[in-house]
Amino acid sequence: MIKIWIGEFRQATTEYICQRMHVTSSIQALVQLIDDPDESVFEHVRDQLVKIGSEAIPYLENSWETDYYGLLFQNRIESIIHDIQFEEVKSKLTAWVQSTEKDLLQGAIIVAKYQYPGLDEPKIHESLQMIRRDIWLELNDNQTAFEQVKIFNRVFFGLHHFHGDNKNFHSSVNSYINTVLESKKGNPLSLCLIYSIIAQSLDLPIYGVNLPNHFVLAYMDAKYSSFAINQQNEFGVLFYINAFSKGSIFDTNEIKDFLNGLNLNHHREYFEPCSNTSVIKRMLTNLISSFQQVGNIEKVEELKTLRELVS
Repeated sequence: MIKIWIGEFRQATTEYICQRMHVTSSIQALVQLIDDPDESVFEHVRDQLVKIGSEAIPYLENSWETDYYGLLFQNRIESIIHDIQFEEVKSKLTAWVQSTEKDLLQGAIIVAKYQYPGLDEPKIHESLQMIRRDIWLELNDNQTAFEQVKIFNRVFFGLHHFHGDNKNFHSSVNSYINTVLESKKGNPLSLCLIYSIIAQSLDLPIYGVNLPNHFVLAYMDAKYSSFAINQQNEFGVLFYINAFSKGSIFDTNEIKDFLNGLNLNHHREYFEPCSNTSVIKRMLTNLISSFQQVGNIEKVEELKTLRELVS
């Protein structure tokens, strides 16, 4: 019985090795055809490599470094690698949209991988966990919502130095979670996103509110505290938080004044938390605007394609 099992195992292993050798030789053969002067041949080669996916990237990168057949060859390799990585982002974003969880952090990481395909995910989780721990050490169940946010702000903006980027407000780096965590500066949406991810991990009911030309946070009245002070809010919000302004706290009237200044109606969606899908869509919209301002049409079109996936 044991001999039969060993024999089957060896056969399966041999078949697997042969299959891997076949895949490897196929990729190598395709890579060697990248510099073919016939454009139709190159198009076929590119399509096949994109179908293979990320498994082909190491071979492409190795050929880019060791084989030099001119600038056209290198440009074609770079283009294929980008196409493969872009298809992966599209696939992951589609899966995220179709998932029941729609985890906000994972959505932000997928968007960041559009620009930084090799980003270090564990480093992102480690950075968030460090901030979370520093806040958690100072929180307790006896604190009011206002006191909790005051502590959160002191650690988030004071100890960890997060702040709004007023100098380069429209820069694309202000929208990627990895670069915002590294630089400690971002736009209203990215700061609110990080703030809310950490807050929710601490069981604080803080969620994003998708305002026109702005993005803020709402501390929800999860414990119906407003009833105790006879100050009910029709939107179920205790107060709002402006992460771009170091966590300043404000109320519904300020949102109404803000909307009045833009000559906009007071729709409920401007006062209540939005979905995680809306946050990621807004992030992509911000990136589209960033690249439009610098005239990068290629990235604008690709980001519009990604935004359509979450529409």
